[in-house]
Amino acid sequence: MKKLISLLLSLLLLATALPAFAASAPELKIAVASDLHYNLPEETLTLYTDDPVFGYANRRAAMENESGWIIDGFLNGAKKNGVDCVLISGDLADNGRRLPEEHYAVRDKLLAFEKETGIEVFVIDGNHDAGDNSATTLSDFKQIYKDLGYDHALSVRAEDCSYTADLGENYRLIALDSCDPTVSTEDGMSIAKVRWVLDEAKAAKDAGRQPILMMHHNLLDHMPYQRIFSHNFIIRSHLATAELFADAGIKVVLTGHEHCSDAAVYTSSLGNVIYDFATTSLTMYPLAYRLVRFTDAEISYSEEFITSIDTAALAEAVNGYTSEMLSAMEADLTAFSKQYLKKGVEYRLSQSLTMEKSGVSEGSLFYPLVEAAFSSLGGLLQMPLYGAGSAAEKAASYNIDIPATPCATGWDLATEFVAAHYAGGEHFDLTGPEVTALLRLASLILKDVPADISDALFTGAAGAIADALTLKQAKALARSVFGGVTPGETFAAALVSNLVYGFTNDADGVDDNNGAIPGYGAANRAESLAHKIAAFFQKLLLRIKNFAAMIIGK
Repeated sequence: MKKLISLLLSLLLLATALPAFAASAPELKIAVASDLHYNLPEETLTLYTDDPVFGYANRRAAMENESGWIIDGFLNGAKKNGVDCVLISGDLADNGRRLPEEHYAVRDKLLAFEKETGIEVFVIDGNHDAGDNSATTLSDFKQIYKDLGYDHALSVRAEDCSYTADLGENYRLIALDSCDPTVSTEDGMSIAKVRWVLDEAKAAKDAGRQPILMMHHNLLDHMPYQRIFSHNFIIRSHLATAELFADAGIKVVLTGHEHCSDAAVYTSSLGNVIYDFATTSLTMYPLAYRLVRFTDAEISYSEEFITSIDTAALAEAVNGYTSEMLSAMEADLTAFSKQYLKKGVEYRLSQSLTMEKSGVSEGSLFYPLVEAAFSSLGGLLQMPLYGAGSAAEKAASYNIDIPATPCATGWDLATEFVAAHYAGGEHFDLTGPEVTALLRLASLILKDVPADISDALFTGAAGAIADALTLKQAKALARSVFGGVTPGETFAAALVSNLVYGFTNDADGVDDNNGAIPGYGAANRAESLAHKIAAFFQKLLLRIKNFAAMIIGK
């Protein structure tokens, strides 16, 4: 009896100790960057606004002149962290399609890094990099980067830039060209490419290796309504494709393109789980890349930052940098890049609120109405958020209370959320002052912008429309407009609220920047049978232990 009890106790101890034995040293450690968007530096700095520090913030909000030195910082970080290899998921050059010399500059940096460190670099193209109708063709891309992934290729698709290569002893990279071969604004996914990935995933499994997929476009949604508002950033039929990839044994997909740091997860109908790790643009706030550590039991990941660049070399290469600009970079490069991003986004959006960008010609029926609306909206976003003559004061006249935040203007508040999306980890308190202030500012805009437009403009536009339409058309238009005011307002409020909540609270249960997921050696089922059996036996052994202790106690 005692031997039986001892055996049962030993089994219990073994069962509880198994997870500890499963952990092991990292089998593969990689650095992942995306959207380098390298630019050849300007000879003289271009200014877009009169801001003394951020006047050169461009429409893309990317630190273009600084890009070469930021890439150097990333490679130095990869070296210091002792990674086994470096993966770059597209858009290596900002103007790569028309300026092959940008690719040559990036290639030379990467080859010098490989030569110095012995760490291999694997790249794949992005929509900015190449096209069959461009100065840099797909064949050119493969030739330029022939020693940066393609030199280790086990297979290469002749039709595009896709290839496979082994990483370490246990993993295989499937580098998929997700771009359209001619149109840079479209994804290029096809049934043939999906089948190729499935075939290569099977080949990896047959060879005893785990497949890691890398492509430029996103597989899963990384922002609210991405399939609608940013359809060019996510592959077509993305959920159906995710279903197939997950069931083929692919657990990790490394993407870019959306310029955000975000982790998303999808579970197939068979219970297989796949994770899409989108990495933010290296040369935009927060100037970050990923470190990913693969073991059989666990895949852990962390976010790393470029915190300094060679400002002296930058100032020597580009004329026009002031001591104030350089000092701000040197004091806190991350804070500098955030404000640069915010000012760039503000510049881009404010430029969009012009009649030249609206597509409404001066002779059109709606020109005076749209012009007045743009002027009113722009003024509201630029005015102080608090104090005398502020947006908060104006909101109070509509019984709207805008709570206190650190933001100075409406633009400042709105771009704070854009910056949070780029950086990842959006965990704003949904009832906190920032989210509440943004929603109430949106409410103020919906109420105040029409109020600032004179009756004469409204009646003038209505008259012009009536003159241009037949009586039947006018009646149909009136019904569609005035009959749907209340539902329309309700829909707009719901849409804005859902967008804001989605941007401010990432609730998918997977941390964007720092965390861990089960490794390829762990069960890939959300509710696996093995997990249920193990849990059952642990409970059973615990009961036996308690029963045995009771017997011994007697």
